[in-house]
Amino acid sequence: MSIMKKLIHLITLFIFIATNAQEKSVPFFIDGEAQVVGSFKDETKWLRHDLWVETSFDSDDDGKMDRMHVDVTRPAQTENGLKLPVVYESSPYYAGTAGFTTGLFWDVKHELGQQAKPREHVEVIRKGKRPIISNSQIRTWVPRGFVVVHSSSPGTGLSDGAPTVGGINESLAPKAVIDWLNGRARGYSSREGTKEVVAYWSTGKVGMTGTSYNGTLPLAAATTGVEGLEAIIPIAPNTSYYHYYRSNGLVRSPGGYLGEDIDVLYDFIHSGKEENRGRNNRVIRDTEMINGMDRITGDYNDFWEGRDYLNQMKPMKAALLMAHGFNDWNVMPEHSYRISKKAIEMGIPTQIYYHQDGHGGPPPLKMMNRWFTRYLFGEENGVEKDPKAWIVREYNSRQKPTPYVAYPNPDASLVTLSLHPGGPVTGGLFLKKNKIKTTEILTDDYSYDGSSLAKAKTSENRLLYLTPVLKEDIHLSGLSTLTIKIASSKKAANLSVWLVSLPWNSDKKAKITDNIITRGWADIQNYKSLTESTNLIPDKFYTMSFDLQPDDQIIKKGQQIGLMIFSSDPEFTLHPKPGTILTVDINSTSLKIPVIGGRKSFYRATKQ
Repeated sequence: MSIMKKLIHLITLFIFIATNAQEKSVPFFIDGEAQVVGSFKDETKWLRHDLWVETSFDSDDDGKMDRMHVDVTRPAQTENGLKLPVVYESSPYYAGTAGFTTGLFWDVKHELGQQAKPREHVEVIRKGKRPIISNSQIRTWVPRGFVVVHSSSPGTGLSDGAPTVGGINESLAPKAVIDWLNGRARGYSSREGTKEVVAYWSTGKVGMTGTSYNGTLPLAAATTGVEGLEAIIPIAPNTSYYHYYRSNGLVRSPGGYLGEDIDVLYDFIHSGKEENRGRNNRVIRDTEMINGMDRITGDYNDFWEGRDYLNQMKPMKAALLMAHGFNDWNVMPEHSYRISKKAIEMGIPTQIYYHQDGHGGPPPLKMMNRWFTRYLFGEENGVEKDPKAWIVREYNSRQKPTPYVAYPNPDASLVTLSLHPGGPVTGGLFLKKNKIKTTEILTDDYSYDGSSLAKAKTSENRLLYLTPVLKEDIHLSGLSTLTIKIASSKKAANLSVWLVSLPWNSDKKAKITDNIITRGWADIQNYKSLTESTNLIPDKFYTMSFDLQPDDQIIKKGQQIGLMIFSSDPEFTLHPKPGTILTVDINSTSLKIPVIGGRKSFYRATKQ
């Protein structure tokens, strides 16, 4: 049979399948993707209802198992015996939030190691109408033959319980909903009632997705190992509240929310029963969180360990498609990197999708469809044989990622660069080691932001070291690591590091990738470990190593890669009184960057 005849045959076959599926009102698939079914598209015929699923915990301590508020949207055909898989999204945001009001955040203007002045607390005015909790996901997935389910997290909306921001009840709540979808938990038609609701229209196969906090909860559910959760697609998920609010021992805010901490987020989402809020505030926010979060040292402790999903992954088996932006300075890209790395080590089917933009940004619908089609419908579409990493290149739209064998790129290897004198103006960042013992100093001043320091021709507030002008593009893929020998004039100091591409593009139309390559922050007091802060002896040198945020970026020829070292980063760190002096021993300080092609590629691109 000729190629043309084969093509005509396939087209005819697809039309036949599609036509029959449309007539029978059942899901059908083309090229491994669930297709829109005509009879599922009519929104006026969708069945929408809500219920309460009983959990295995009592997090508001009222003597009754908490019930989670759940809504369901499904095609009318599910009333006639059709069973479908479920796309499920859970959130603490559905019933409204406190809003970012003045005084909600911690005041960051104080010395390191000192307690900030008390902050204000706010009350959420709950909103929302039954039976619709949310409309997210519905128009995408219901026409393609999925039921869509939402639930409000514990202590939010019409769900019982207390918000714990990463506590165990936030993992067990979606588990209970999935158990209900599989007939293992009870659902009720009212919050306090006894009339049961059964998910007779569910196949028991569930996929979860969502962005940010809504992307965290699929991972939380997956760490319980619950049967029926077949696949998850977390988008920009917060996988560790320590990594969200701290960085290498440093108290660091998420980008755009200076002064936020875990208790602030608690206030922001606490939209549950008004009569239970006083008890929840007293037990969770004002005791557990205040005693555990430790804004004084920033150390990793039992409180943070219990809110790090990397520590809870052993039972996990759901197929994992993660999505993140390399320039997400809110939930930073390390969150997805660390989880996907562990999932691969565990043998879990895993793909990662990275784009070059900021917070949020799902994979292309085709990728998500293939993932859910394979693991929820069981359609053998070969997705497990697809490339494991998909990265949107700097010049492409997010809908056109480039496939790679893995992330980090296996062709990348670490190249060690040494610092050469001149940092207050511009020092060197070379393969050749500096043999002359040299120290250089900078003075902390939070009134200068990082971009201003990077653009300055000279500054006493930062040290800047540059590679030669690139004669060829350099492709970085993976983690850069800084080893620094440094002394402080005080017993504590912020340490901020940016990897930049210069000259700085100040054009308003500059791409997000044009200037900042990656960043990192650390507390020198944690030079031994994340769990132990040690007061610095003024002017004594300490050596510390830490990773910068993961990246995959092509630095164009004509640019220079710059390592910028400074102290307080006004967009992220505390703001101590200016004047702390940091001294860097540049002979004992080095930067390792992950270059595709390794040392040879870097040498070729920078040779004079």
